[in-house]
Amino acid sequence: MTIARPRIYFSASISGGREDAPGYAALIGALARRGIVLTEHIGRPDLSDVGESGPDDAEIYARDISWLREADVVIAEVTTPSLGVGYEVARAAGMGKRIVCLFRPETGRRLSAMIRGNPAVRVLEYGSGEHPDDVARRAMAAATADRPQRVSRTEPDTDSSDSLEETARES
Repeated sequence: MTIARPRIYFSASISGGREDAPGYAALIGALARRGIVLTEHIGRPDLSDVGESGPDDAEIYARDISWLREADVVIAEVTTPSLGVGYEVARAAGMGKRIVCLFRPETGRRLSAMIRGNPAVRVLEYGSGEHPDDVARRAMAAATADRPQRVSRTEPDTDSSDSLEETARES
């Protein structure tokens, strides 16, 4: 699959916890250099675990489902468990979307078998020290690959001083 500027639906925890929000922002920035991120608001620092102010739940649902339908690929950060992210991944799978779930095993959390065992989902493990551009590059390569594949974490370049946390702080 080759699309000049793919439309990317980035999914990550909102109500489930926002402790990884700076990393989401860094990943969104890196993904935006590779395509059009439909859900850039997920990385906003003012977005709390209460959610968005303004639209009601029905409006958010309708908007997000519309964006999900419009997307060419779905990149979901699944390290922080979230009912909403799981729902979006399941809906995307039902729509036949190309899905990559990003997961950091270093947190000690266990990834749900409903994600890891789903043949429609490609799981990409990464580390918090890995540069967001490297994660985004690998995620987009996995999302656009012709055959399903499981992607394991590769060790980050030890010479790179730009970690995911450092890049997020600079943003």
